[in-house]
Amino acid sequence: MQTIKLNAAKRETFGKKESKIARKAGLVPCAIYGNGETLHFSIPESELKQIIYTPNSYIIEFDIDGHTEHGVMREVQYHPVKDNVLHIDFYRVVPGKPVAIDIPVKLTGVSEGVKMGGKLILSKRKLRVSGAAEFLPDELVVDVTTLELGKSIFVGDLKYDHLTILTPATTAVCAVKMTRAARGAAAAAVK
Repeated sequence: MQTIKLNAAKRETFGKKESKIARKAGLVPCAIYGNGETLHFSIPESELKQIIYTPNSYIIEFDIDGHTEHGVMREVQYHPVKDNVLHIDFYRVVPGKPVAIDIPVKLTGVSEGVKMGGKLILSKRKLRVSGAAEFLPDELVVDVTTLELGKSIFVGDLKYDHLTILTPATTAVCAVKMTRAARGAAAAAVK
């Protein structure tokens, strides 16, 4: 999995008032949890765009006043009106221990159902998986070559080495739906 480096500054004061002062200075209050300790810090808002406004998932390497931490993004809080970032929670990545993260799905191949006039629909863009950081892929590849018209691929049908899929097994990942044009052609062929 790709790693992004971000510079951060440790926060010594906490609370609503201090967070408001930090936001006015262009900083976003953050916290990293896990492994028995919590660390509070702030990151310049301009640096967060590369990890928030992207479909990809990353392991983030923080340089917090010379101390290095690794984490994955867990939760982002937005302002209800302005839609700017208010606070971010990260989960600490410890080597050898599993971490839960949402990883994007990539469909490959040309489906049999699409060749017959159907439309391929991606229902789930990301799946939550658990695994050690060294085994986490950048994307989960799903081969749709054998997917027929009117059929779906569910999370329970997928298997990946060294990963446990946490998304419920009954969740549909993708499906090939019949289009109106294909229904009309099938009806004309029957007559």
